[in-house]
Amino acid sequence: MIYDFEYDAQGVRTTPQTSARRRPVTETLHRPGKIIAIHLSYASRADQRGRRPASPSYFFKPASSVGVSGGTVERPAGTELLAFEGEIALVIGTAARRVSLDEAWAHVGAVTASNDLGLYDLRANDKGSNVRSKGGDGYTPLGPELIDARTVDPAALRVRAWVNGELRQDDTTAGLIFPLAQLVADLSQHFTLEPGDVILTGTPAGSSVIVPGDVVEVEVDAPDAPGAPTSGRLVTTVTQGEIPFDETLGSLPAVDDLQRTEAWGSAEAAGLAPTPGEGSQNAARTPADAAIPDPSPLSPELRALLLEAPTAGLSAQLRKRGHHSCFIDGVSVNIPGSKIVGTAKTLRFVPFREDLFDSHGGGYNAQKRAFDAVEDGEVIVIEARGDATTGTLGDILALRAKTRGAAGVVTDGGVRDFDAVAEIGLPVFSQGAHPSVLGRKHVPWDVDVTISCGGATVQPGDIIVGDSDGVIVIPPSLAAEVAADAVAQEVEDAWIAEQVAAGHPVDGLFPLNAEWRARYEAATGGAR
Repeated sequence: MIYDFEYDAQGVRTTPQTSARRRPVTETLHRPGKIIAIHLSYASRADQRGRRPASPSYFFKPASSVGVSGGTVERPAGTELLAFEGEIALVIGTAARRVSLDEAWAHVGAVTASNDLGLYDLRANDKGSNVRSKGGDGYTPLGPELIDARTVDPAALRVRAWVNGELRQDDTTAGLIFPLAQLVADLSQHFTLEPGDVILTGTPAGSSVIVPGDVVEVEVDAPDAPGAPTSGRLVTTVTQGEIPFDETLGSLPAVDDLQRTEAWGSAEAAGLAPTPGEGSQNAARTPADAAIPDPSPLSPELRALLLEAPTAGLSAQLRKRGHHSCFIDGVSVNIPGSKIVGTAKTLRFVPFREDLFDSHGGGYNAQKRAFDAVEDGEVIVIEARGDATTGTLGDILALRAKTRGAAGVVTDGGVRDFDAVAEIGLPVFSQGAHPSVLGRKHVPWDVDVTISCGGATVQPGDIIVGDSDGVIVIPPSLAAEVAADAVAQEVEDAWIAEQVAAGHPVDGLFPLNAEWRARYEAATGGAR
């Protein structure tokens, strides 16, 4: 039981021996038997989602998800869309089974604050059940104090939520589609609500994504009731998990533009281009982008070949196959002698415009998403339209990419914190140093789409190779044969260099004519 109520001989609830108005959750909270949550209940939230339900619908949360004020909640490794939802929680005081609407509120013992946390990365996999997306440990903090339900009008309660001190949600039960008592009566038609059971009554507009380090506060109060009873502020701090999900046990987290839009609250807040009606949520992708195949794997053997082959040799092999536009021009590496090989993860900047920066520049924008999601061995390739007069990454983002195992970064723009980025050890090919921060020339627009970088077209999954001669882009379907032939050519070129050093003229030797080809094959056993 979550609230210690007392009853007279006739079974009528009386005032507890301690405060009738508020009691600390930490004194009275035991694990509830059931936690039932409603999907959509506030008009503001329904309007934001573009759909208004005719009747309430629900899902269960495990009792192990309960937490108290001052606790933490973990954003699991490999995920990005943990969202808060400030809500009013009802605590059942007396058992309710098939109670009428008029009787329902009398079965509510207490009201308090809740944060119905959810992980949108797992929502599609749950197909509406929310078992994993809403069931994590600590995903239902309650408290810090309980308000006696008898002292408040259920139609005049207020819920507010703050993130890092900034007010994000502010609504009252006057804005509910379904009154609180209706939820109790409706649920009691289907099963017995027992003392201590918790009903989470939905969240208003303003719910959004939170990241490690954020502090969320939720408060429920009745400002017009005598004494203005309040739950106090329910405080939860977000931490970063380090243990990834095991793909051999179940489906892994996955997100798309729809999940990002609903987690952030809008396409603009998610850093996506809005579309008419904001329905498909694929605004940032064009039909051509939708046809991009999944990135081809870069095997350890192929990576080793590409590391051995110079970009000059690789570009020569591409030219033999009719590919003349493989060069990312105008960039040089920040760490002399570095070489990068990896698959492209693309990030696109568009020219600065005030209103677009307001909608796409802040929050968990495309730039942050790219650096947070880069995988081991990938190269972040940035389209900055060849503008060297502004930085496209700095030391913090470089450190994040290095920590996640990125092979490097290629940008046709500038780099701020240039020396610090080099000290981190992340190879970055760019147009050089520039001290400006984001917001001078660029708006971070989209990730994982076809881009232009240094005059070359780059698609997600393309093979990127960079060394002291520059950076080239190799179509994945050609990478294996191009790499093998380039390495073989290096062996041949090394033999030719030995002959030149011995005093032979280059005529007929470079490239090999028939006579010299025969000599080469005799000397090397036909290395090619």
